[in-house]
Amino acid sequence: MATVLGRYAIGGERKERASMNGFERERYSHQECVNTFRELFPQGFAGADVLAEIAPEGWERSPLVATFHPSLDQVFQEAILSHQNIQELRRSRGKDGEPPPALEEVRERFEETPVDSLREPAELVGRCVWDIFSDNHDVLGPDNRAFDIGSFRGAGGFIADELNRQTGQTRYGYMDFFMGTSWIMCRTDVTVIYEMIFKRLREQQLEWVYCFPKLSLIDLQPIRESLMPDDSHNWEDYSPESALAKEREEQDRRERLAEVRREMAEDHARVLESARAGPPPRTVVSYQRVYGRLPRGWPPE
Repeated sequence: MATVLGRYAIGGERKERASMNGFERERYSHQECVNTFRELFPQGFAGADVLAEIAPEGWERSPLVATFHPSLDQVFQEAILSHQNIQELRRSRGKDGEPPPALEEVRERFEETPVDSLREPAELVGRCVWDIFSDNHDVLGPDNRAFDIGSFRGAGGFIADELNRQTGQTRYGYMDFFMGTSWIMCRTDVTVIYEMIFKRLREQQLEWVYCFPKLSLIDLQPIRESLMPDDSHNWEDYSPESALAKEREEQDRRERLAEVRREMAEDHARVLESARAGPPPRTVVSYQRVYGRLPRGWPPE
């Protein structure tokens, strides 16, 4: 995933897929990935076998229901957090702040919805699958090949296609699972779902490799220039002053790029140190409970 910013693009750094001998790690084919998912979830993401593990007392009584039916207080807290993030962005652009939403405003928009015991668990399991199979992590087979189901967006599409097949409908697209549980993770603890998935991976003798997230800055200018018409031999329009100004502009651009990359590296180092000092992510905790050890890649270096 990358966000284009003028001549640059910021995106998640793709995990290194090189093996110890320096060659790219081999991947399972798309059909092999599909077949493996059907072995992992023979009754589907919300089959009776899955529900018996993640919601043994019934979906309606499960605390996982809160992911789709947050309380008024939870919705209010999320509105405040969203407001704070927007205000930070506004201030960074020199704009004035706005007052936070009031509880009564949120209450007026708040609406309780009925529980869907078929759709909701399937969607939540799909999002948790994204957290494990995507998000820059690796799932490896016994032969060390990778189950690469695509980029952030591609993985969302793969999961959507699989759930559409399970339900016999075409209601899901990649955006339904893009970024996994990142938008709802504060509503409840989904560790029980992670553990269910890891148990199935272990039964299939599959391994999981954790990768700490990192942003990288990609310089798009060389690509942009390669697509422009080549006028280097047009001597009639050549201007030494313009050429010198262009060279200075390019030097300034390279210096700005180097400075942004340095700042990003410093920010990453601080975030990495904070992560190492704090509790592990829920995915790592769940893996440890199932496999009896920490995954490769944790603690991050």
